[in-house]
Amino acid sequence: MWRSLGLALALCLLPYGGAESQGQSPACKQAPPWNIGDQNPMLNSEGTVTVVALLQARHFMCFLPRLEDLRIKLENQGYFNISYIVVNHQGSPSQLKHAHLKKQVSDHIAVYRQDEHQTDVWTLLNGNKDDFLIYDRCGRLVYHLGLPYSFLTFPYVEEAIKIAYCEKRCGNCSFTSLEDEAFCKNVSSATASKTTEPSEEHN
Repeated sequence: MWRSLGLALALCLLPYGGAESQGQSPACKQAPPWNIGDQNPMLNSEGTVTVVALLQARHFMCFLPRLEDLRIKLENQGYFNISYIVVNHQGSPSQLKHAHLKKQVSDHIAVYRQDEHQTDVWTLLNGNKDDFLIYDRCGRLVYHLGLPYSFLTFPYVEEAIKIAYCEKRCGNCSFTSLEDEAFCKNVSSATASKTTEPSEEHN
């Protein structure tokens, strides 16, 4: 319980999710339009909490298995309506390894290869290598986590996803379903119940 409260407090204290010093966009701003070829990943994920990871191919082997593990963990806890998007670096070395590295995750995580002739998505998102951007169901930025907070060995990305899923940090969203509302109410009730445990034991 105290671990969860500590993480939430740490995330609250991070400037724009720990990325202000890098010049990233402020929280709750709508995601800028961006495409990979003729695909619009953000439009395709509309109505879900969206996790966008900016990863360089040589680091995929470290991040992708852990991202897959995190996806499975969250689904097992009931967090289903989440879209996972990985955007590869635009450089040639990353592009050459793309096909092989895409096989490292399930179809539940979309791994996109940038066209070198298109505008760099990382630049459009004001992002850097290993950044994670967490958007709510209406496509508004809730957290932009940079290193070291984006390391998946730390719990910050997981906690940021859960906050975007259940807390209305950017206001109401019409895409939130009744099922999601009911799930989050149960999560909130369970958390409140745990919060009272230390005082009850003390008494």
